[in-house]
Amino acid sequence: MRIALAQIRSGTDPAANLDLVEDQARRAAAAGAGLVLFPEATMCRFGVPLAPVAEPFDGPWADGVRRIAERAGIVVVAGMFVPADEDGRGRVTNTLIATGPGVEARYDKIHLYDAFGFTESATVAPGREPVTITVDGVVVGLTVCYDIRFPELYVELAERGAQLVTAHASWGTGPGKLDQWTLLARARAIDTSTVVAAVGQAYPGDELAAVGPTGVGGSVVASALGDVLAEAGADPELLVCDVDLDAARRARETVAVMHNRSGFAHTGRAESLA
Repeated sequence: MRIALAQIRSGTDPAANLDLVEDQARRAAAAGAGLVLFPEATMCRFGVPLAPVAEPFDGPWADGVRRIAERAGIVVVAGMFVPADEDGRGRVTNTLIATGPGVEARYDKIHLYDAFGFTESATVAPGREPVTITVDGVVVGLTVCYDIRFPELYVELAERGAQLVTAHASWGTGPGKLDQWTLLARARAIDTSTVVAAVGQAYPGDELAAVGPTGVGGSVVASALGDVLAEAGADPELLVCDVDLDAARRARETVAVMHNRSGFAHTGRAESLA
């Protein structure tokens, strides 16, 4: 399976960011990828009020992504913001749109970034349900940014059949943060014997980095054994990677953590230790 990670640098204009999606999706399709991943906050970078930017999931920006995916003949997964109308607090959802040949799905970020001095839950309503899609017969799990610190979500996605799990981020800067991002991607791959493709926003420079979690770069693809298959630097880059899913299946059979974990959970001891 050939995938592409579009490490872009989103701005505050959704229309301009949609142009980036189109350019990168076309390039990914031309390179033979069947799936192209964009970061969290592709629609609009963090550091500005999100409610005025947010659009319905069937609104103009999302429909623009759908048209791009259709024209390019590729599955696109990209981060956007959707009004959480039922919330009553004027919040949005931090959402992934997944669309393209045979795919139409939405994932709302479950774990909100109330950490490192930020309170995402003040402006973002949490999602509730893990989501998988199927691309060319391959089950793909979807996660967003801070989700990557919660191995139980990745285990659940693997239990649902995911062979590849994606992480879409706008990672915050700070001491050790880039190392944590790549280490967490590799750890989640090892936890579940799945391939993890983690795409982030490119580093925007020191001035913009100070306004919030606006990206550090470092997009990475980790094998089911935690090996780095491909990685990006700090700047915008389209990372194309061939993923060996047969090797991932062999790793799952050999390491057997998912089998052994399932047996353990079925005893009831896992719940008692939670």
